[in-house]
Amino acid sequence: MAGKVNAVREGTHTVTAHLIVRGGKKAVEFYKKAFGAEVKGIHETPDGKVMHAELKVGDSTIMLADEFPGMGTGASPQALGGTSIILNIYRENVDQLFNQAVAAGATVAMPLGNQFWGDRYGQVKDPFGHVWALGQHVEDVAPPEMERRAREAFAKMAKSAGKT
Repeated sequence: MAGKVNAVREGTHTVTAHLIVRGGKKAVEFYKKAFGAEVKGIHETPDGKVMHAELKVGDSTIMLADEFPGMGTGASPQALGGTSIILNIYRENVDQLFNQAVAAGATVAMPLGNQFWGDRYGQVKDPFGHVWALGQHVEDVAPPEMERRAREAFAKMAKSAGKT
C-alpha cells in the first residue's frame, strides 16, 4: 500500500499558470529560447496538437496546451483579441533575459527600466499573445519613499500625456 501522497505535486507550486496557445509546438520552442524553459513532458493528440505540456522556468512550472475550440477549455489570446493576464518572471540579470526574449521573437510592450517601486522591470509580448513582465528587484524602498516616488511618476506621466 502506498504512503500518503502530497496534495501539491513535486516541482509545482500552489498556483500554476496553464497557458492556452495557438501553435503549441512552436510555443514550447519559443519559451525554451526566450526564457530558458526546460521541457518536463509533452502529450500530443493523434493529429499532433499539444494536449498538455509542462515546462519549468526557473523554479516554476508552466502548463501549456493548444486551444481546442468547442471543448470549453479556454481560448488563446489570438482568439480573444488579447490577453487578460500578465505572467511575471523575476531573476538576476533581467537585462539579459529581456534581450533574449526579444531576440527569440517577443515584442517590447514596455521598455525595461528602473521603476519607482524598486524593481528593474519591463514587459514583452510573446508571439502567441501572452504578456510577460520581466523584473529584478534592485532596491528596497520604504513605503513613504515609494508613495513620494509614485506621485512623482504619475505626475510625470500625466504631464507627458498633456493632462497637466
